[in-house]
Amino acid sequence: MNGKLKVHGHFNGLKTTLLFALMWAVIMLIWWLTGGRQGTLGIYILIGLATTFGSYWFSDKVAIASMHARPVSEQEAPDLYRIVRELSGRAGKPMPRIYIAPTDSPNAFATGRNERHAAVCCTQGILRILNEREIRGVLGHELMHVYNHDILTSAVASAMATVITYLGYSLMYFGGDSRDRDNDSGVFGLLGVLISSILAPLGASLIQMAISRTREYDADEDGSRLTGDPAALASALNKISYGSQAVPMPQTAGTQSAAAMMIENPFSVKGFSRLFSTHPPTDERIARLMQMSQEMGQQTQVNSGRGAQVEY
Repeated sequence: MNGKLKVHGHFNGLKTTLLFALMWAVIMLIWWLTGGRQGTLGIYILIGLATTFGSYWFSDKVAIASMHARPVSEQEAPDLYRIVRELSGRAGKPMPRIYIAPTDSPNAFATGRNERHAAVCCTQGILRILNEREIRGVLGHELMHVYNHDILTSAVASAMATVITYLGYSLMYFGGDSRDRDNDSGVFGLLGVLISSILAPLGASLIQMAISRTREYDADEDGSRLTGDPAALASALNKISYGSQAVPMPQTAGTQSAAAMMIENPFSVKGFSRLFSTHPPTDERIARLMQMSQEMGQQTQVNSGRGAQVEY
């Protein structure tokens, strides 16, 4: 690859704007249907915005702390530093901080509100089962999450789900405004409460999951263009998927909060729970990557040899 990679971001700025507009539209619709008080609406909006700002501004610190990850020096992990320095240089971005999480479950994630505050984290498990080429594919994917400003997009989506859910719960417990109970619109108000308390939070969660899945596909594509090796990421996803099943990550408050940022869902997803999964099916991701590999003229198969592993 000659020159620096052009980071196009998949219109994430437009997506963020549309999400804000959708969030406000849904909130106003709920408020109008139920006759909600202005004071209550204002409180929940402030809660949602404050939560979003905090999760966005401190996203790197929260995610790293939740995984009990530790920073590593270049002397401790020379291969990781070399790969990350090469990829960030190709994208024309600053070198992010590098962490290792003490878990045998194979996974990785990147976080940070912008390129200057970015951090990448690999688990001990992923460094153990992937070779250097596959690690490079994984890191390319994760770096593109930061370069595409996915942290901001996901924070806004989370805000939308949080505000709508809080508002729906408040209406479920407290009902609509008294003017609905004093006239013939009680049934209408009851219907509004039902929509607000059940369907709106469900819809907000589904939108949040759909956005998360879309950005995983985008990061797969952009990360593969950054590395020039989509087959390596496909091979890595294949190993990570099986490795996560063999050594699942414990479900704690910390790991659950960081799960959406990881390259692969670290928990078991079966049946109806697939609807709310933050990650698209691994086999679909691998198929897309192998198609991309063929288009780029590569002949490497997913189950290629392991080769030399990254030392840390």
